[in-house]
Order: sequence, then C-alpha cells, then structure tokens
Amino acid sequence: MFTPIQLLLNAQRKNKRIISVIYDIVAVTLSLYFAMTLRLDTLTFPIDAAAIFCMLITCAITIFSFIKLGMYRAILRYMMLPAVGNIFIAVVVSAITLAISSFFLQAFIPRSVPFIYASLAMITLGTPRIMIRTVYYHHYRRKKPNVLIYGAGSTGRDLAYSLMQGGEYHPVAFLDDNPAKTGQIITGIKIYTSAEFEKLHSLYEPVKLLLAINNISKGERLRLINELSHWPIEVQSVPSVEDIVSGKARVTDIKDLDIADLLGREPVSPNTELLQKNITDKSVLVTGAGGSIGSELCRQIFTQNPKTLVLFELNEYNLYAIHQELETFKNNFGLETHLVAALGSVQKENRLTKLMTEYKIESVYHSAAYKHVPLVEDNIIEGIQNNVFGTLACANAAIATGVKNFTLISTDKAVRPTNIMGASKRMAELVLQALADRSTKTNFTMVRFGNVLGSSGSVVPLFKKQVRQGGPVTVTHPDITRYFMLIPEAAQLVIQASAMGHNGQVFVLDMGEPVKIVDLAKHMINLMGMKSYISETGDTDGDIEIRFLGLRPGEKLYEELLIGDNIESTSHHKIMTAKEVKLGWDEMKDLLKKLDVCCHNFNTDCIRRILLEAPTGYKPNQKIDTVPMRIRH
Repeated sequence: MFTPIQLLLNAQRKNKRIISVIYDIVAVTLSLYFAMTLRLDTLTFPIDAAAIFCMLITCAITIFSFIKLGMYRAILRYMMLPAVGNIFIAVVVSAITLAISSFFLQAFIPRSVPFIYASLAMITLGTPRIMIRTVYYHHYRRKKPNVLIYGAGSTGRDLAYSLMQGGEYHPVAFLDDNPAKTGQIITGIKIYTSAEFEKLHSLYEPVKLLLAINNISKGERLRLINELSHWPIEVQSVPSVEDIVSGKARVTDIKDLDIADLLGREPVSPNTELLQKNITDKSVLVTGAGGSIGSELCRQIFTQNPKTLVLFELNEYNLYAIHQELETFKNNFGLETHLVAALGSVQKENRLTKLMTEYKIESVYHSAAYKHVPLVEDNIIEGIQNNVFGTLACANAAIATGVKNFTLISTDKAVRPTNIMGASKRMAELVLQALADRSTKTNFTMVRFGNVLGSSGSVVPLFKKQVRQGGPVTVTHPDITRYFMLIPEAAQLVIQASAMGHNGQVFVLDMGEPVKIVDLAKHMINLMGMKSYISETGDTDGDIEIRFLGLRPGEKLYEELLIGDNIESTSHHKIMTAKEVKLGWDEMKDLLKKLDVCCHNFNTDCIRRILLEAPTGYKPNQKIDTVPMRIRH
C-alpha cells in the first residue's frame, strides 16, 4: 500500500507540477492570512477589495518567481541547499511585492505583516519540500549499498553529492588524513582518518572504498595504493581531473584502479619535437591499425596532425572501430587530416604499393603481426608468412614507392627466442637490417619492447575476469616475470624512436623493473576486496586461489630486451639503441627463398631448422612434436 508521499513521488511529472503549483497558491494564501491574524491577534478581520487585490498580486508574483527560478523543474526528491536558496529568494520577492502593492493600493495591511508573512511563507513553502526529500532519502538509501570515500577534497565532495542523488551507492563516511579536515561534516557526511577504517568497516559494512584523490604526486598515490591493498575491501577510483574537465568522463564514472597504479610504473612525458618530426603535415600509414598497439599508434599519430593517415588492417570490425573513433575525434575537434580505412593483408605487396603510391606515404609504422605465443606455436606456417614475409612485403613496397621512414614494432620475445613467434619477429628484424644496407632512400628502424598493459593479450583483464568469476586466478609459474608498459607510453616512445633512428638501427625501450606475475595477481585480488591463497603451499585461508599451470610451449620465465651487451644511450633517456648481429642482403635473400619453399611445402621441420641456423638465437624449450606440425597451416 502506497503512502501519500510515495504516490506523489510515483506520479507523472506533469501531475507533480500541477500539484506543486496548487499547493504553493494555497500556502501563500494561508501564510498571508495567518500573518494578518498574528498581527491583529484575531481570527477574523475586515478584508477590502484592495487587500484582496494585493494578495492576488503577491500570489501571482510568487508563482512567477518559482517558475523563473526553476522550482517546478526541480525534482522534489533531489531537493538540496540550492533549491532552499531559491525558495528564500522567491519569498523575499513575494514579501517585497506585498509591501509595495499594499502601499500603492492603500490596502488594510499593517507594515509588519510582510515580515511575518515572509517567515511563515519560508516554512509553508520550504518545509514540505525538505520533508519529501528527507523521507525519500532515508527510505530509498536503505536499498543502496554503503561505500566509503577516500579523499574529502573537491573531487570527493562532488562524488558524494552525485552518489546521494543517484541510485547506485550510498556514501556513509569520508576518509582523509589531513588533520584540518578530520571531524568536519560535508553534505551530512563526517570526515574520519584512515586509522578509523576498521571501526567504520564494522559499523557500516561498506561494499567498496572509492578513491577520490587526483591532486597528489605519483609517488604518494603509489604509497596510498599499497596501503589500501591490505584493507579488506574492494578499492575503485574516480576518473582523472583531465578526463573530467575534458568531458571524457564524469565524476560518478567509478572504475577499477588504473593498471598503472597496480604496477607502480610512472609514464614519461614525451618529447613533442620527436613526436611531430615524421608525422605532422605528412602522409602516414599504420599496418595492423585495429590491434592494441596499432590502434594506439593511430590515436597518437592523429593528435600530431598528419596530412593523411591510412589505417591498414585485415580484421574488418577492428578497422571499422578505430576508423569510427578517429572520425568522431576529427569532427569534434575540427581536424583536417584525411582518414583512409583500407582492408587488406600485409602479405600482399601490390596492395601496399598501390596504397603508398596513391596517398604519397612518407612514414610507415608496421605493427601488423601475429603475437600470441601458443597460437603461433600451433600455426607455424601462418606465423612465418605474416610476421616475416608480411614485413618483407611492406618493406619492399616502401622502398618501391620512396617511403622515407619505416618503423617495425618488435618485441622482447625476439631476444634469444624460445618460441616461433619470437623467432619470426627476430627474422623480421634481420630482414629490415639487411634491406637497410641495400636501400638508401628508406630509413628502416626497429623498436623492441615488452608487454603492454591493456592489450588483447594482457594478463590484467584476464585476472580481473577470473577474480569476478570466483577464481582460480591462473599463473603459469611462480617465478615468471615480465616487463610492462602502458599502451599510450609505448606508442609515444615508438614514434619518438622512429624519429631518432639511423638506417638499420634497433631501439630498445626502457621498460623499468620486471614484475613478478604472481605478485601482480595477489595485488589485484587484494584491491578487489578479497584475499588470495595458494593451495599448493598448503595455504587455504583466502577467497581466491592462485593456481600454477606450468609454462606454456615456447614460454620463458624471464624476458630480455638485449641480445648482447652492445647498447648505447640516445638523446631520450628512455630509449636505447642496440648493436647486434645481422646478415647482408644476399645471405638474407637466400635464407628467405629457403624459408618460402618450406612454407609452400608446409614443412615445419624445415622452418625450425632454418630458424635454428639463422642468427635468430632461437632455442626451443620443449620437445618438438613434428608429425602434427607438418599439417598445420
């Protein structure tokens, strides 16, 4: 059975406005009547025509003021201080109207009545609205799970206010270690210190802790994240100030902590001059434009205002997605870059030659490759054809059309590879190094780096999915480590390295310290409000199990970025250049002919033998099952 207030809240918006106007007319009339009775100390008094006319004018002006101040557009359940202020303004205008109209019309209204009327009108007009808001708030907040907000600054206050109006979470307390804020109350919510977390956790049983701090240094944020990871509660964050200001996100767009926070890696500010050198006012082509790295390369390139940007991609949907994204960005910011979405395979040299000729391409970023280690291990022929011969086709097209700069996106798995994918990428490097000795017009450079966070093959989204499913979180080996870098940072460093390169150079990006994958898994589980355990060690006290599956075929415990010790610094402190073994073009040409014959005959034993004999450093770490390999494409 509905209460009168619930019936009002559930009524249609038009009906609510009609009810509000009728109530306000009655409230103004009653306020005037009781103001007169209080002043004259009697319930009955003479009313002349002038007094009635004054009351009608006052009532009309009050309703008009409410309309102009948006009071009938406001939703009663969201009634807060700004609306109370508008009621005060309307009542003041109404009282002044009463005083002026009674003076000019010579109505029988004592001079003190407008003041008494103003006080009564504030009560009769404001109290019901505040009561409805209070009843709604206390009734419906019980349906919303409680949350704590860490940070009582402007971001935290905006978040609390928005959550109170919304239907998802109910903020019950602020946490802030600034002594000047402790004990204060903001929008009805008290500020506590982080030392009081356990008390608040027991009292309110919050489901999440929302991190609303954007004005601290990276080091302080990392310290805070490490501290919060030990608290028995899921931690999420609000968007950055930049995203909120630019309109990309709202303060209520609560999300999981940024993967950069989980790993403690601090991105490096790019060198604008290097970013622009091979891009601004030039025609650029990106292969693999729909992939994780390729799409971010396109975004970064697009911001540097190229004359033309050709997106070359084999996957139709991925090409559509990045093209639509960039078209929207272009329209929103009024950019003039000519965008071209081109479907095709990097193995088709004539298709690439036609594109490069038609659009007068000056810079190529070759990101297209098969990069998933187990899949390439099981599909050797396609892996070699795409990664090695696809690179050769792109490079030949670039030479034939006079492309000035050609940059290969390589991988740390190309260093002393234990798998076909890594060996194929090292072969691609050798192809470009050999072509560099032969070509004088096209500047070939290679950029080698480790794993990127958030890519299609990253462990981070996999771990999150496994945690939400209740586990187990799967790690291949307790000692496995990897280098990690954010996709935008990797793309920026690739562009900068390509602008620094001399023909045939291999660049290595500074990936920071390697991260132990099992530690990353534990960190993520803790920040999602649960405790990890490893049953293999006899520990079963926890919520989410970490289970070790064993190394996959071709997988290393540790990745490397350098083949030898011949490394030199560059003008960019995060980019180094390596001097490594390479082949002349004649030797490379013979090697490629043999490799092509092996692929044509679907002979994977032959392919492995060539990779072992070539200066790739390939050393498979598992027994080779040669029979099924021969029939894999």
